[in-house]
Amino acid sequence: MIYAEILAGGKGSRMGNVNMPKQFLSLNKRPIIIHTVEKFLLNDRFDKILIVSPKEWINHTKDILKKFIGEDSRLIVVEGGIDRNESIMNGIRHIEKEFGIQDDDIIVTHDSVRPFLTHRIIEDNINAALQYDAVDTVIPAIDTIIASEDKEFISEIPVRDTMYQGQTPQSFRIKRLVELYEQLSDQQKSVLTDACKICSLAGEKVKLVRGEVFNIKVTTPYDLKVANAILQERISQ
Repeated sequence: MIYAEILAGGKGSRMGNVNMPKQFLSLNKRPIIIHTVEKFLLNDRFDKILIVSPKEWINHTKDILKKFIGEDSRLIVVEGGIDRNESIMNGIRHIEKEFGIQDDDIIVTHDSVRPFLTHRIIEDNINAALQYDAVDTVIPAIDTIIASEDKEFISEIPVRDTMYQGQTPQSFRIKRLVELYEQLSDQQKSVLTDACKICSLAGEKVKLVRGEVFNIKVTTPYDLKVANAILQERISQ
């Protein structure tokens, strides 16, 4: 089976003084997360689409899905974990409990606040995940990347031609991802900020899929202004 998992478990602290997590903020009069969910609903290859929500926002998530999308048997809302990777694993545990996990099952994970992903990006992730154990969506780095270990002075300037900016989706063969995650120590798990690092720490190859510059993550008030500008331009066209 092919699953999607939309990660909406964050609280959005970088968005500033707002009264709800960023995924529920309005983008052209509809919550950001609704724009994202709709992209996955348009792809009929997904058997189930899981939406991972903070516990205290689960009912709200269900309410807005019903209001803006209606009933769809593929949509499932589950409780998130204490961090990104535990949220992914919570979704996988739900899959295992309700449907079981087969050797060839894959999961396409995506940030709920990246509403501009395309059908092509989703298809490329599915096709690559069916061939490889792990897939990451990236774009080439445009600016020079500066590394600083002490946050005051340059430690290293990597060659830009080999640098990429990570986006989502990130897609995995479910059984292999769980196997690698369970091999990590608690300390390794505590510093993970990216699901693909679960695989890279174990020496697993991660296949790259081309993203898009406009596949932005709405994290700050500036990002929300940019997202509204992108959407208005598309509407006008």
